[in-house]
Amino acid sequence: MKLIIAIVQDKDASQLSEQFIDANIRATKLSTTGGFLKAGNTTYMIGIDEKRVDEVLTMVKESSHSREEFMTPPVNLDASMEDTTAYPVKVQVGGATVFVLPIEKFKQF
Repeated sequence: MKLIIAIVQDKDASQLSEQFIDANIRATKLSTTGGFLKAGNTTYMIGIDEKRVDEVLTMVKESSHSREEFMTPPVNLDASMEDTTAYPVKVQVGGATVFVLPIEKFKQF
């Protein structure tokens, strides 16, 4: 058994959820927030047989897309007033972060 923890951007989560349902993959879905951009994410926790790990990873990869967005960095309040104007910067968001962990025991009640 393996535990897959997949963190995807909220914009990609509904498509991935549908793929999991169609493939009969049970997942626990958590609403999470990214630390840097403070944007909404969805974290899936999936207990799965080792033979199906590649299938799940393929689904995550195909449904999680990187994209560019503009964000305004926080203003430094310690700076002089003329330096406090924050301009939007282009950042890459999206994609997925996935952890695959070994599981000694898995039970459903």
